[in-house]
Amino acid sequence: MAQAIREGIATGRLAPGMKLPPVRDLAFRVKVTPGTVARAYSLLTEEGRLRAEVGRGTFVAAGRAVKIEPVTPLVNLPLDAVADFRSSRVPDVGQGQTIDAVLIKLAETHRRRHINYPTTETDLEARIAVASWIDQDRLGGVEPENVVLGNGAQNCCLLALQAELSGQNPIIMTEELGYPGTRHAARLLRAQTVGLPMDEEGIIPEFFRQACRDHGGRILLTAAEVHSPTTIRTSLARRQEIAQVARELDITIIEDDCHTTAPSEIPSYRSILPDQSYLVSSLTKSVSGALRFGYAIAPVGRDKELRQVAQSSFYGVAQPILDLCHELIVSGAAFKIRDRVIAETARRARMAVNALGAWDLRWREDAPFVYLNMPQGWRASGFAMACEKRDILIKPADEFALPNCRSPNAVRLAVNTCASDALFLKAMSDMNELLANPKSLVDG
Repeated sequence: MAQAIREGIATGRLAPGMKLPPVRDLAFRVKVTPGTVARAYSLLTEEGRLRAEVGRGTFVAAGRAVKIEPVTPLVNLPLDAVADFRSSRVPDVGQGQTIDAVLIKLAETHRRRHINYPTTETDLEARIAVASWIDQDRLGGVEPENVVLGNGAQNCCLLALQAELSGQNPIIMTEELGYPGTRHAARLLRAQTVGLPMDEEGIIPEFFRQACRDHGGRILLTAAEVHSPTTIRTSLARRQEIAQVARELDITIIEDDCHTTAPSEIPSYRSILPDQSYLVSSLTKSVSGALRFGYAIAPVGRDKELRQVAQSSFYGVAQPILDLCHELIVSGAAFKIRDRVIAETARRARMAVNALGAWDLRWREDAPFVYLNMPQGWRASGFAMACEKRDILIKPADEFALPNCRSPNAVRLAVNTCASDALFLKAMSDMNELLANPKSLVDG
């Protein structure tokens, strides 16, 4: 319905200022539910094609309105006095000193290539290092030429999307709850997102198949190993079902693996469907977020196209960063840091569960966050406000929901907040008290 209205506006059949039928009238005429019409109107209002006036109705906008949104940073600077559970960070396990030592070592080499643009020749060492860093069994075998480097996992997701999206109204299918950066990426690429329902095993295949048919989408962007915010791991059987649908309908899968740090025995989509799947990850959650070093494993035979997109976007990752990350990996330092990060993440996750175990939690030792379903008497937004009054910052589930998708009554708590153990435990105790007292927001 939204697309039909877009076409009507584009052809002039729906002129600027024209009033559209009321929701119920149009729903009756085209034999759909009023909710369908309301969602179409809402979507087009967000796009600036329609405008809604309270008490008057919905009209075709006079021109493409500029959508003004509040600026919500994806990353926040940690503060020592505030328990900030919003952003999933790598824990401090002493990697800063290791990175400083490697930087000093690199500075003493006086490498001449630190004065020129990076190229496929000068980033080869880093790509070879990445091939040794990743779990080859899980990915089904990866060669250095399959690796394209970028400035973090978000940047690599954008590169893969740019390489694959086409047409006037490109579609990105993804989980109905997911990383907010997906919405930002879609907006940058002028693409629409279609949310796919999940169950305990991941995306539900029949909804995926139906979305492909209903919307004509060609891209599935998914976090199958560690899903944010729910911590769900897509089972092998479910991945095989999803891959079969993608194979039948010629859908490209982009697997965002950025939150995976610990080993997994479940093959990635890049292993199950190598000709149609990307895997995107980085060193951000396992070594250091400061490095901004990410990589995309392209589908078989597609690495040259993806590398061309990267070169057109930013020429290449800065050579000093390439050399730094290469040295961290080949020296074994990155592996040692990752082991400590995995252990610290598990420790913090257990601390959270020990403190909040009386409530409905979803968690894993290898996931850097826990998912807390609200008890009776609390709404997620109200709980977040009550927490903020106590200098505790959390993310309600609605911040992870795609437009026009359901928003569960839950919150996500990133366990690797930079707070000290004492502040961490104090915040957990305060949240426990709040959860047990739903009237605290009103009384406060």
